[in-house]
Amino acid sequence: MISGRMRSLRSRLFAIGASAAVAIAASACGTERIAVPKSKGPLYEGATLFNQRCAGCHTLSYAATQGSAINVRTAQYNNGPNFNIRCERPVARVLYAIENGGFSGAIMPQNVVVGQQAIDVAEFVATYAGRQAPKVPGSPVCESKPVGTVPAMTSTTSTTATTATAPATTPATTTPATTTPAHASKHRGKAKQKH
Repeated sequence: MISGRMRSLRSRLFAIGASAAVAIAASACGTERIAVPKSKGPLYEGATLFNQRCAGCHTLSYAATQGSAINVRTAQYNNGPNFNIRCERPVARVLYAIENGGFSGAIMPQNVVVGQQAIDVAEFVATYAGRQAPKVPGSPVCESKPVGTVPAMTSTTSTTATTATAPATTPATTTPATTTPAHASKHRGKAKQKH
């Protein structure tokens, strides 16, 4: 028979062991970190922004995010594509999705990041997405596709990027805001030549 003192000691040791196990498990949560080195500059900034703005819906291990549904049958309305396996190239395609709320415009908010931040996120996603895609015979791997470059109109001036942030509520006004400065300066140049 075990005396009362022994049971009490055993209960205390069990409680201490259980507390230690919980503490160890809790400390392991959230230890996944952005896997892009800070020395990568804009790519690291893009990963950080992706972690802050896109983690709720998208999975991309390089940004330490887990927002995509694991099982399609249990997916929620806002679960976005898993970019560990989905290739997203060229960068212009990713930038289009950021500016227009994905490709359907139904769930993802438009202009979730804008200006240089949008470019950084687009370049990060285009560079790191699809790296864990299963190899399919006869299908090119994501890394063999070119990342591409950002269209000149999007990155020309900070004024263009700033202009695009103001009318974020209406999609129809976003497009003219990004094209008007370049278009207007072209016409002004022609007008000066005629005089």
